[in-house]
Amino acid sequence: MSEPHHDALFIGLMSGTSLDGVDGVLCRLGADGRWLGVLAHAHQPFPDALRQSLMALQASGPDELHRAALAGNAIAERYAEVVHTLLARTGTPAHAVRAIGAHGQTVRHQPGLHDGVGYTLQLGNGALLAERTGIDVIADLRSRDVAAGGQGAPLVPCFHQHVFGRPDATRAVVNIGGISNLTILRPSEPARGFDCGPGNALMDHWIHHHQGHDYDDRGAWAASGTVLPVLLADLLAQPYFALQPPKSTGRDLFHPAWLQERLDALAAVAKPIPADVQATLCEFTAATIADDVQRHAADAADLLVCGGGAFNDALIGRLKARLPGLVIHSTDTQGLPALQVEAAAFAWLAHRHVHRWAANEPAVTGAAGLRVLGACYPA
Repeated sequence: MSEPHHDALFIGLMSGTSLDGVDGVLCRLGADGRWLGVLAHAHQPFPDALRQSLMALQASGPDELHRAALAGNAIAERYAEVVHTLLARTGTPAHAVRAIGAHGQTVRHQPGLHDGVGYTLQLGNGALLAERTGIDVIADLRSRDVAAGGQGAPLVPCFHQHVFGRPDATRAVVNIGGISNLTILRPSEPARGFDCGPGNALMDHWIHHHQGHDYDDRGAWAASGTVLPVLLADLLAQPYFALQPPKSTGRDLFHPAWLQERLDALAAVAKPIPADVQATLCEFTAATIADDVQRHAADAADLLVCGGGAFNDALIGRLKARLPGLVIHSTDTQGLPALQVEAAAFAWLAHRHVHRWAANEPAVTGAAGLRVLGACYPA
């Protein structure tokens, strides 16, 4: 690919561990990497059948290769619909977009395991997406970092530094999707970051199981319950939380069966009320984030919040209670809405790939060095 020598349009597509669907943004970036802003945002929810298929693929099962391949095709089709929506809304022809950064849907994340290298697997057919859109697609953005001995995650801290870094103070950024990840931005230092633990994943599972809702709107159900100290202590005893960064996690560890084991132990003493479990899961997410902020970013002047969790009033309230004196606000206050940050990051990562610029941060992922990320499927 030839390198552009002028401002260019990029599209970023993100579907995260919340499994709620695809967020896409059309962005403008300078040839030197300057972030020039989002021109349009679109969201496409996953059909229930696709969501259920993706959830089932989080664990081993029959005919996995076949089911994964078809799910990858379905994701590419949803991604293409979002791309066409962005183009239509802005009157932008496909040939005017330099590239698409497509995250894909993570169904397994096991870096460093099994054979010493491990793998991370994001479903999504990059070739099909290029075919459907007529735009170069940059996909498989995590594997190169894993091949270099890294976690392959999180990849957003470098982008956070680019758009949110302060020259005068330390700033922390937390993305609360299905999994929560923390970025620490100190002046004149490389970005730091890692996965804290569950964000919305367990709360979403619990309310869907009991009420059929995809998520706890504004955290209202959690706010109606009472935290169960014994359950909270059992959840927080998971060894992952004591690990030092670099570290990353996902539904491979924090899945419904993991939660059920702890609920079964609690039920042997007393059967918990579902609303109290939701309140405890909300407190659990807040506690793991707050503990990591205090442990790794005690000097932060403020904490920016993005992802779907930014709209959970109960969760944000518990974060503020656990981090008194720390200014906590949405990335909206910095000009980048909370639901657009991750998709924007993958547009930025696509821009880095086009220029053949490294996009990982070894201090974050533990990789052996800087690497150009992604594979290109030309239009």
